[in-house]
Amino acid sequence: MGTVVDSANQGAGSLPTNKKVTVIFVLGGPGSGKGTQCTNIVENFGYTHLSAGDLLRAEIKSGSENGTMISNMIKEGKIVPSEVTIKLLQRAIQENGNDKFLIDGFPRNEENRAAFELVTGIEPEFVLFFDCPEEEMERRLLGRNQGREDDNIDTIRKRFKVYMESSLPVIEYYNSKGKVRKIDAAKPVGEVFEAVKAVFAPAHEKVAA
Repeated sequence: MGTVVDSANQGAGSLPTNKKVTVIFVLGGPGSGKGTQCTNIVENFGYTHLSAGDLLRAEIKSGSENGTMISNMIKEGKIVPSEVTIKLLQRAIQENGNDKFLIDGFPRNEENRAAFELVTGIEPEFVLFFDCPEEEMERRLLGRNQGREDDNIDTIRKRFKVYMESSLPVIEYYNSKGKVRKIDAAKPVGEVFEAVKAVFAPAHEKVAA
């Protein structure tokens, strides 16, 4: 494990490799509104938002050897190995001055989850799960794509199916450990954030005190 942290730490100054961090996994289906709520949490509670997808895209854009490999895998329709995404997340955590992180859209499946804990030695403080009925997520996604409903509905339903099959076991695993904080994400944005605040405020006050 040391080698991963060390390589992730190169060029990051004298950051401690044993940095103590708080990690919260943010999960929810496409259209559940988790991106909007992550922005609110960052602004109100001082977390750093890390999106696994954004980190992969940034690595591809950087033109690094790693980025080229990721790009080729995506073009070939292959799934990027957990270790690759985890190393990017780990490097982002090491290089950031903050010690509180929201990891959005990861772990996508049980294998991601087990690998993350094994490689980083970090267990999430809790999992913030934006629970939203499929019909509502579908309505929101179609609302974003005016005029393209016909060709989008099948794609959207496929995304839901993949999400349900892969992410739910992760949520069930953490639920069995009492770590899931479920938010009713079908409500309007403001009401959803009130529920989110209720989850974060006690932990935030504890730190402040």
